[in-house]
Amino acid sequence: MDRLRIEGGRSLAGAVRVSGAKNAALPALAACLLTGSEVRLDNVPDVWDVGTLVKLLDGLGARAERLGTHRWAVSTPEIASPEAPYDLVRKMRASVLVLGPLVARAGRARVSLPGGCAIGARPIDRHLEGLRQLGAEIRLEHGYVEARAERLTGALVDFPDVTVTGTENLMMAATLARGTTVLTNAAREPEVVDLARLLRGMGARIDGAGTSVITIEGVEALGPCEHRVIADRIEAGTYLIAAAITGGKVTLEDCEPGHLRAVLEALAKVGLRVETGPSWIRIGNGRPLRAIDLATEPYPGFPTDLQAQFMVLMTQAGGSSTIDETIFESRFMHVPELRRMGASIDLAGHAARVEGPTPLTGAEVTASDLRASACLVLAALAARGETVVHRVYHLDRGYEAIEKKLAGLGARVERLSDR
Repeated sequence: MDRLRIEGGRSLAGAVRVSGAKNAALPALAACLLTGSEVRLDNVPDVWDVGTLVKLLDGLGARAERLGTHRWAVSTPEIASPEAPYDLVRKMRASVLVLGPLVARAGRARVSLPGGCAIGARPIDRHLEGLRQLGAEIRLEHGYVEARAERLTGALVDFPDVTVTGTENLMMAATLARGTTVLTNAAREPEVVDLARLLRGMGARIDGAGTSVITIEGVEALGPCEHRVIADRIEAGTYLIAAAITGGKVTLEDCEPGHLRAVLEALAKVGLRVETGPSWIRIGNGRPLRAIDLATEPYPGFPTDLQAQFMVLMTQAGGSSTIDETIFESRFMHVPELRRMGASIDLAGHAARVEGPTPLTGAEVTASDLRASACLVLAALAARGETVVHRVYHLDRGYEAIEKKLAGLGARVERLSDR
């Protein structure tokens, strides 16, 4: 397995380009199953999760051609097989996004129950209940979801709580349903809006994306489209915190500041100097850092995918901070590794109490999930001495060439491999 060796204590400086959003590219790729025409996607990040979904699409009958590092052409003249096997789905929870498109287009689907990061149960019950309300027959057998519907029919689907992938799955399924579907308590994330923009480009009729009520009027068929994936707000937030924790000055290019309002507000409260332009963010080395309390929330609140990274920042801020994790029940698995590096963090249920500032020292640490990997890399940048981060395959799932980007900002980071 690959690992990263990082020598801490260097301030980051310079400019870095933000990649396309993994969490927008994956539903965009799944949406290609809804049409027999070619869909061209630009600004697709070069990360493992994209490769995993492309393999899954290939097995379903899609033809995915790589036109460049970040550009793909996908066509699915027909669904060759409606089955998404365990071997691929277990690696990535977002694979469940093929469920809605398969039922809508092929009338049936057999999709393994998903895997992915170990940050909680993350059940797909809300996806399945929504499909039932659209007229699908659902069975769970031998670890697979089996869904059938001659044609889905529009309905009112009220999510009991906000679900991003559930909103995306039902939105895709409803594009080919008979009649009108209304999703209430829908997710408002920029990735949902980006998917709606792609689907409208393919000929879907969708209103309200970005609000809690999305209306989809079903059509007979969808057609070709060219679409550019939005910038990755989680990658952008990670580099902003990397600059803050090292006392650096960094400019993020090709990003969307409007998608990061809650993050930028939190960084400003901590004491960082933040400037924004139409497609860039510049963060300065504000000092001293002030501890603040924080709670993760669905968009437009502070994203759970940046909670671990922000916790590292709080270890270097003056005072006590409480971080409430309200989205996932097991998203503090990075805490024991941070303690190994010298952090003072106490856990009580869904809350973490962080005391700072505490000096961090290099150590050998192991990543448990995607965002925990990024958290440990940030801690290593701030630590005195050498840190080795093991199991960085988690990192490769969602961050494109992170060691090269950090090195370009002046970090001392090296990828090691047993191969």
